[in-house]
Amino acid sequence: MIKENLKFLVVEGYGKSSRDELAVGGMSLASDLYREMLLSIAPNAIVDVVTPADTDARVPFGVELNSYDGAAMTGSNLSVTDSDNPAVRSQIELQREFFRQGVPSFGSCWALQVGTVAAGGKVDINPKGREMGFGRKIRLTDDGLDHPMYRGKNKVFDVFASHEDEVSVPPPNSKVLAANSVSEVQALEISHDNGIMWSIQYHPEYNTKEMAALIRCREERLIRMGFFADASEIKEYTNRLDALYEDPNRKDAAWNLGIDEDILDDEVRRLEARNWIKFLVLPSTSSK
Repeated sequence: MIKENLKFLVVEGYGKSSRDELAVGGMSLASDLYREMLLSIAPNAIVDVVTPADTDARVPFGVELNSYDGAAMTGSNLSVTDSDNPAVRSQIELQREFFRQGVPSFGSCWALQVGTVAAGGKVDINPKGREMGFGRKIRLTDDGLDHPMYRGKNKVFDVFASHEDEVSVPPPNSKVLAANSVSEVQALEISHDNGIMWSIQYHPEYNTKEMAALIRCREERLIRMGFFADASEIKEYTNRLDALYEDPNRKDAAWNLGIDEDILDDEVRRLEARNWIKFLVLPSTSSK
């Protein structure tokens, strides 16, 4: 447990209509999941939330932004390839401001892609298709093996995943920390302007209940993509996920899904976020 009184800004990546749609499907707000994750690691922290995808959102800049010890960006159903979308441009500019102000940043999925573009890299639709449900056999690169974000992590592990875009060209002054057979960039350290971002393509903030809800929300799309044959398969699959949320010791459900402590143990799954706070945020606060 990290006892320091830290102040975090969580950037909600979804716009209001998408947030409402997911809520109807039984999924928590992405920013709520991030808030809960950060407070589970640093229970004395203050966690504010901003929604830059909303046209009427007030977004802090300059000195006000610099008052935060760290910033964390959630996932989103937006795509950075949609460069004319104001909801996309606003979040890229916010990440650039984190870099300018030297605010240590972190995030998953959408955040990795936003950070990449903000620092001069490139993101494209993954030609291998969507990675959905579980990202398998994430492996640490040579840089990842020596990186503090992965201290205590296995060299190969499974994760929650849901994305179609991927980093195709990492930005200058970045290190690829993890990869798998679906995406060559599953994690990055990005150094840009005055700031550093540690970002991952997968979702440490999810649990099996949230993944079940997301799959139900994306039912028609996932059947069309061939992940499931029909609605009955989705029901059976998500019921197993729900059963594991209610009882993580359900060996039968875990065995059928092919998952273990990488997914089911909160401490293991959230280790990257913990290490971000311990090894990037806290040293940064001491130098202010």
